[in-house]
Amino acid sequence: MSEATPLFAEHERLNAKMTDFAGYRMPVQYTGIVQEHQAVRECAGLFDVSHMAEIQVSGPKAKEFLQWVTVNDPARLYPGKAQYTMMCREDGGILDDLLLYCLNEELYMLVVNASNRKKIWDHLVSHARDRFQQAVDLADRSDQTALIAIQGPASEKILSSLVSFPSHSRSLSSISSFSFQVGRVAGETGVLVSTTGYTGEDGFELYIDTERSHPATIWQALLEAGKSEGLLPAGLGARDTLRLEAGLPLYGNDLNEDRTPIQAGLGWVVKLDRDPFIGSEALEKEKKSGPDRKLIGFETGDPKQIPRAGYPLLDESDREIGRVTSGTASPTLGSGIGMGYLPADRCVAGETIRIGIRKRIVEATITPLPFYKKSTQ
Repeated sequence: MSEATPLFAEHERLNAKMTDFAGYRMPVQYTGIVQEHQAVRECAGLFDVSHMAEIQVSGPKAKEFLQWVTVNDPARLYPGKAQYTMMCREDGGILDDLLLYCLNEELYMLVVNASNRKKIWDHLVSHARDRFQQAVDLADRSDQTALIAIQGPASEKILSSLVSFPSHSRSLSSISSFSFQVGRVAGETGVLVSTTGYTGEDGFELYIDTERSHPATIWQALLEAGKSEGLLPAGLGARDTLRLEAGLPLYGNDLNEDRTPIQAGLGWVVKLDRDPFIGSEALEKEKKSGPDRKLIGFETGDPKQIPRAGYPLLDESDREIGRVTSGTASPTLGSGIGMGYLPADRCVAGETIRIGIRKRIVEATITPLPFYKKSTQ
């Protein structure tokens, strides 16, 4: 049976359309996917992402442990900074893509995809026991943590009216990308305010300890403060169209244990100029030789020609050479867009790829990712 997030009652109150996702009852949409998508691009959207898993790693050897189990470089972190990273198998296959937060020099937080919570927990426990002889402490704080994301160009203005930090010199605008500060939001204490997100827009993610603060109070306050700015609650439907326009991969679709960061075009995450880590030997070899397949983006040019996940990617002779891993109709671009893996020698921007969409074969153009970039004005 699916679990309810701490904000489930709020979604019911707003008459959200709900679905089962990664073991949770989650909102798909409130007013409509396109309307919610456009709100994020033009003003702001509010997401409940409390299904994500939060695992704390602590102790004198916490950083050394994280150096071993993740592919980025935790040594570059300091209190108040976060990084996008991955955990891989010995052969380079991706176990999960995640965020790593440095709370202090001996305390870190991993934010893990909900569907991988048990797998990653077991992976961490195994390596803590076998390689580090229990010299690090692990704590799964997922059930005690709510996570709210406010995303879009008006998100800073909306959140600023509700947030305060212990240091008066601190403000939302002073928190740089992939950084965070702990403060009060809507009077609730101990909220970690992070400049991260999954939409391609500026915004913030709010980590709330449910044992000391009330997520619903923050959710309601944000909706009220954002009314005049056009803020809308947004569900998983808009979250998916937004992240795909921004070229952001989804674990289980675009990333899995049979794919490596190099194949996924995420080689920049892998830091090989440091001590070895799980998968480093295989990834170094692949980086030198080049991957045999690559994740590419493509556009059909027609919003009615939607390349759904699982549809075949075909060569000029209509032989299958790959599969769509993610696809949608882009509200911003007015086109069908998607991602999938092709043989490396076929991944040429501007070239044509054919897609089997139902009983038709549709042509699409290979397009550099991301499909959409936010305005810098």
